[in-house]
Amino acid sequence: MDAAKRVAFNTGITYIRMLLTVGISLFSTRVVLNALGSEDYGIFNLIAGLIAMLSFLNVAMTTSTQRYLSYHQGKNDFEFQRNVFKNSFFIHIVIGLIVVCTLEFLGLFLFSGFLNIPSNKIQVAKFLFHIMSFTVLFTILSVPMTALLNSHENLIVIAIVGLFEVLLKFCIALLLLVVANNKLRVYGMLTAGISLCIFTTYFIYCKSKYKEFTFDNLLNYDKKLVKELTSFAGWNLFGTLCALGRTEGLAILLNIFFGAVINASYGIANQVASQVNFFSVTLLQAINPQIMKAEGSGDRAKMLRLCMTASKFSFYLLALFAVPFIFEMKGILVFWLKGVPVYTDIFCELILIALLCNQLTIGIQSGLQAIGKIKTYQIVVGGLIFLNVPLSYFFLKIGCKAYSVLISYIIIELSACMFRLFFLKKIGNLSILIFVKNVFLREIIPLITIIVCSFFFSQFFHFRFSFIVNFLISSTVFFTAIYLVGLNIDEKRIIESFIMKLKKNNY
Repeated sequence: MDAAKRVAFNTGITYIRMLLTVGISLFSTRVVLNALGSEDYGIFNLIAGLIAMLSFLNVAMTTSTQRYLSYHQGKNDFEFQRNVFKNSFFIHIVIGLIVVCTLEFLGLFLFSGFLNIPSNKIQVAKFLFHIMSFTVLFTILSVPMTALLNSHENLIVIAIVGLFEVLLKFCIALLLLVVANNKLRVYGMLTAGISLCIFTTYFIYCKSKYKEFTFDNLLNYDKKLVKELTSFAGWNLFGTLCALGRTEGLAILLNIFFGAVINASYGIANQVASQVNFFSVTLLQAINPQIMKAEGSGDRAKMLRLCMTASKFSFYLLALFAVPFIFEMKGILVFWLKGVPVYTDIFCELILIALLCNQLTIGIQSGLQAIGKIKTYQIVVGGLIFLNVPLSYFFLKIGCKAYSVLISYIIIELSACMFRLFFLKKIGNLSILIFVKNVFLREIIPLITIIVCSFFFSQFFHFRFSFIVNFLISSTVFFTAIYLVGLNIDEKRIIESFIMKLKKNNY
C-alpha cells in the first residue's frame, strides 16, 4: 500500500472509530454529570487533571519513541528499531516508578488546604488521588506499544482499543445510575481499572505481532541510546509540561477563585474540545508517520509538503464542527446535559476558538519533531504557552470574569503559531511565503463562508434540533468553498481520482 493510500485508509478507519466514540463519550459525560452532580464531577475532573498533569511524560515519550521508530523505518534499519523499543520500555519502567512516587509525595500537601475542596469531600478526593496515581504506571508502560503501533501505521488496532475503552467508560456511566452510595469512589476505581485493561490488550497484541517487541537483556540497556532518547524526550517533556501546566494550572486557578463547581464547567469545555479536536487529531495520527519517514529517507521537500497538508486539512476538519458548534453552543449543551453549569457555554466557545488558532500550524510541530532539533523551539514556544497561567492569575486577581483565562489562551495560541513558522523556516528551510499562500490564504474564504452561514442560521432559526440542520447546511457550503478555493490543483486531482475509484468499485 503506497503512502497516500495508507494515509487515506488509516484516516478512514479512525474516523469510523470517531463517529462511534464521540457520541458514546458525550452521552457518557451527560450520564456521569447527572449521576455525580456538579460538585463531585468537578472534584473528579480536578483530581484526574492533576494526575494527567503529572503524568505528562506519556505524550513526550510517545512522540520521542515514535519519531525514532518511524525515522529509522525510513532508513530500513530493523535492528536499531528493536533497540529503540527495548530501551524505550526500560526508560518507561523507570519513569513510571518515579512518577508514582512523586505523585504520592505531592499528595501529602495537596489536600492540606491547597485545593479548594469541601471538607466533607476531602477523604474521597484523597482516595481518588491514590488509586489514580497508581494506575498512571500502566498508562506510562503502554506508551512504547502505542508508539510501535503508530510507527507501523497500524491505526486500526488503536481504533479498536480506543472504542473498547470508550465502551467500558459508557458501561461505568450506566452502572452509576444503579449505585446507591459512594458513587464517586466507585467511579474512580472502575475508571482507574480501565488503564490496566488497555495495557494488557496492547501488550498481548504487540508481543504476538511485531518482532521489534523484545525484552532481551532489558537491564543491559544501551547507555548512549537511552541518553539520546531521554534528551529528545526531555525537551518534548518540557513543551508538554508547559501545555498541560497551562490546562491544569487554569483549572487550579479557577478552583481557587471560584470553587469546585466552576471546575465542572471547565471540565465539560475540555471534554467538548477533545471530542471536536479528535477529527484533526485523527488526520495527524495518520500522516505523522509519513512525515517522520520522509525526513528519515532524506526527502525534506516531501516532508514540508506533508506538514502544509496536515496543517490545512486539520484546520478544515476542526472548523467543520467547531464553527457551527460555537454559534449553536447553548442549544447543544441543553440537549446534551440536563443541567448546564454556569459559564459552560462561553468556556466551550472560547476553547474551540483557541483550538482553531492552534490548528493553523499544527503540521509544523510534526515537521520540527521529524527534524529533531527542538531544544530552542520547546523553550520559546513552551514558555510562551505556560505564560497563560500567570497572565490569567493577574486577570482574575484584578476582578475579571472566569472566562478571561480563555481569552488570554486565544491570544497566546496565535502568538505561538507565528513562532512555529519562524522555527521551521530556520531549522527546515520552510518558505513562509509558500506556507501562507498554500495554507493561510486557502483557508480564509472557506472559513468566512461557514462563519457567515452558521451565524445567519443561528440568528434567524430557532427550533428543536436546529443545531443539526445548521451543521448540515453549513458543512455543505463549507465543503463547496473548500473544493472551489481551498484546495490546490494536485489536491483536487487526488480527491477526483478517489471519487472515480469509488464509483468504479460500485459498478
